[in-house]
Amino acid sequence: MMKVALGQFAVAREWEANVETCLSLMAKSLEAGTDLLVLPEGILARDITDPDLVLKAAQPLDGPFVSQLLAASRGNQMTTMMSVHTPAPDGRAYNVLISIRNGEIISEYRKLHLYDAFSSQESKNVTAGDDVPPLVNVAGFNVGLMTCYDVRFPELARRLVLDGADALVLPAAWVKGPLKEMHWEVLVTARALENTTYMVAVGECGERNIGNSMVVDPLGVAIARAAEAPALVFAELDKDRLAHARKVLPVLANRRFGLPQLNNDEA
Repeated sequence: MMKVALGQFAVAREWEANVETCLSLMAKSLEAGTDLLVLPEGILARDITDPDLVLKAAQPLDGPFVSQLLAASRGNQMTTMMSVHTPAPDGRAYNVLISIRNGEIISEYRKLHLYDAFSSQESKNVTAGDDVPPLVNVAGFNVGLMTCYDVRFPELARRLVLDGADALVLPAAWVKGPLKEMHWEVLVTARALENTTYMVAVGECGERNIGNSMVVDPLGVAIARAAEAPALVFAELDKDRLAHARKVLPVLANRRFGLPQLNNDEA
């Protein structure tokens, strides 16, 4: 079993306020015996009136924001995952999903699919990554990494599961709009069901984004969820449930297509 916590909150304009929120969620999750805490996407800074803030507020991974979280993580084995913006060499930023544990950054993933859709243009300020995300072992589960818009691309989820993922983590800042809540629920559920894997999807809430964090099990059942307000929600992921799903619904064994590859992937 792996206990996960979904730390849903509204990201403030100032990074100092956001780090305090993260520290509080980490402390509460640790006290509850959590193995994995997942926080939303882009949690350094947010202002709906200033879309360029993600670039202006970007910090390196050894900057004060991540450094405070690393310090708070020392001395225990809880893993915390979140997305932050870091400076890129081309003058833009990377959207980086990091995993931290016991004072160290144990994985980094630069978002592959940038949200150039629904009148938004993430690529204006963000440079896309070029590598398939790593798997992170947490409490005996192999966890695959995805970020927000990535969920609309089934190739990535399938690649991670074929690489060995038991669960997929999805920090997000899912923008409100017509039918967008439905898109979120359908896509998160589909990625879990079609891959017989757990999906741990954590959305930012607030004025711009929907919240609606959820955990979906390998047979498409939502076993935990939040609404539109700040929340800390817990769920347990079960290896027996995973094995049962893959026995009764052997889509991975029955597939006829090969391993999805990135366009620039030589593997």
